[in-house]
Amino acid sequence: MYDPILNDLRRGAVADALAAAEALAAERPDDAQALRWLSAAQLQSGQAEAALASIDRAIALAPEDAELHLARAGVLVGSRKPDEARAALDQATGLDPNQFTAYVVQAQLALARGDLDEAQRLNRLAARVAPEHPRLAFVEGMVLLRQGDAEGALKILAAAVQRVPDDLQLLHALGVVYLARGHLAFAEQAFRTIADRIPAATGVTLLVASVVARQGRSDEALDVLNPVLEDPERLTAGVRGLAGRLHLRAGRLEQAAPLLQAALVGGVQDRELLSSLLELWQRQGLAEKGRQALDACLASGRSSSDLWLARLALEPIGSEGALTVTARWEESMPGEVRALEARMSALAHAGRAEDADEVADRLVAVMPGHGGAQARKVNALVARDPDAAVSHVRSLLDRAPGNERRAMLLGWLGQAQDRAKQWSGAVESWGERARLHLGQSLPLPSLGPARQAWPALASVSESAAYWPVFLWGPPGSGVERLAGVLNYARAPLLSDRFGPNPPQDGLQPFATVEGLLAGTLDAGLLMDQWRTMLPSRGVPGGSVIDWLVWWDNTLLQALRPHLPQGRLLVAMRDPRAMLVEWLAWGAPSLLAIPSVEAAASWMAEMLEHVAVLLEEQLYPAAAIHIDGIEHDAQRLAAVLGEALGGLQFPAPPAAGGSGFPAGHWRQYAQALAGPFATLTPVAVRLGYPEA
Repeated sequence: MYDPILNDLRRGAVADALAAAEALAAERPDDAQALRWLSAAQLQSGQAEAALASIDRAIALAPEDAELHLARAGVLVGSRKPDEARAALDQATGLDPNQFTAYVVQAQLALARGDLDEAQRLNRLAARVAPEHPRLAFVEGMVLLRQGDAEGALKILAAAVQRVPDDLQLLHALGVVYLARGHLAFAEQAFRTIADRIPAATGVTLLVASVVARQGRSDEALDVLNPVLEDPERLTAGVRGLAGRLHLRAGRLEQAAPLLQAALVGGVQDRELLSSLLELWQRQGLAEKGRQALDACLASGRSSSDLWLARLALEPIGSEGALTVTARWEESMPGEVRALEARMSALAHAGRAEDADEVADRLVAVMPGHGGAQARKVNALVARDPDAAVSHVRSLLDRAPGNERRAMLLGWLGQAQDRAKQWSGAVESWGERARLHLGQSLPLPSLGPARQAWPALASVSESAAYWPVFLWGPPGSGVERLAGVLNYARAPLLSDRFGPNPPQDGLQPFATVEGLLAGTLDAGLLMDQWRTMLPSRGVPGGSVIDWLVWWDNTLLQALRPHLPQGRLLVAMRDPRAMLVEWLAWGAPSLLAIPSVEAAASWMAEMLEHVAVLLEEQLYPAAAIHIDGIEHDAQRLAAVLGEALGGLQFPAPPAAGGSGFPAGHWRQYAQALAGPFATLTPVAVRLGYPEA
């Protein structure tokens, strides 16, 4: 939908891009992305004021979309000379190559249309004219951010703002980078500074409210929004949606409902709004009202895949209602991949395997490399004839392009070989897949000694302000199943360590172990940093469940003296089962498997830490053994609640995740004889049988 506009911008066909963008925005006036690219086309055409108005309309529709705020910063900087169009800029630099502003504005235009290489080239030309000018930092920082180097962008923009603290455009860009890094408090400070100086900047006010809310201060965020809510000219559907989400987070359903519903009627259809509405209707027990509201939107012609997905979410999986909705969706959007995916899933859950296979064939025809459809075809063949499935996947593997595709097929091949009882072949396939994934995986962390000279365990006051819990599980332990129970129960679980913006505290990097052992990292400061970052992670206090990526007993150098009231929960299965699960299914931590033997040796050494921790009671800790209950959500909820002092957690509809049945690892006794021999001693120490 937006590609023609982007292509026109990239090839310099500004008039064509503007015409296409204006037509799309007229057709879809409530589409924030359409307005974003209209703004980019207007800016490149020299219509700076119109560009700013368009991007402000987009932000009003989707106030929490950081990309829109980034685009607005580009418009502001790129419109320093609003009467200059690109042609005039070309002429200006042609007549006088030393015109710094012309180069900078051209670079901004290139950045706005997504041409990062051109933006950097023009910024380098500007740097030749004025190499110390702070405005150079904008393009340099934004390019780094879009390339995924938020840390580099932060250093460049922070230095520039320090030199010119009154430059609001640079300050805005710095706030966006803080946001990308997860430094919410710093982002809030930057945006508040701009809002204080330009009270009429609705977009910045909305951003302040959003950032405040993400820090768990919903009522304060609503206070920030009040001036906009009370101004009819500034009260858009996007503002209503944001206010409704804030009331919902605070549990005020009656206040949230009219705001969220008005946002939907006003044309907002982003995932955050739809997710909030689904939560509202579920908590109010008004699923039928939700069906009617979404059906009305769909009937109005404002159809989108997100809207259809929300409508489908109101029907039980595999029900007649789900089948009806997916049939309507496919009819409304023929050839839409997500519609076909939903139809295939609904048919499969309804037990209509042959119909689901037919949809899988159509999906493969539309998208030949579609993993889900190909997987269904392979799984159906595995169920009927595992040996034939092995041959079929091998044939796909022979003509697979690229390592990513090969890695996926090797995973399927291993599963087919497992079902065909080709145990050695399965191990070989999974091992080859692991080697292909080495570049995208985390290296196995170096471990400290399991036994050390420990500082004294500090005494715990009964009046302690918070009682944190750390959740961790080795690769293959099924710890993600326990996390699923906690999420379903709305427990204060922090799982951001596994996301794109993990917290930058001492419990995240593997190097913490080396720093504590060498004495270059202060244990008290480490825990202070952990506590200080909790509000920016969405938790105002310290009574949280923090899901860790790794564990090493060296952390006790900090936890014993500085957080004695904490508690560690370790998800556990038979170590040999964990090795097979890790090989076959991977792990949330994305740790690399350089070889099966190396993985087994590392796991044995790591589990030595767990054994010592539990045997010597070095810290309040409990192992939650889930062998045999991996796929039983009810029992998982029960053992987790028991480990947390007798709490009662509601069981989710399903345990979630893939995996083998308990004891399946014994099928690999011969194929993995060496690695199992490495793991058996520590398995026995942890209470498992020798064989």
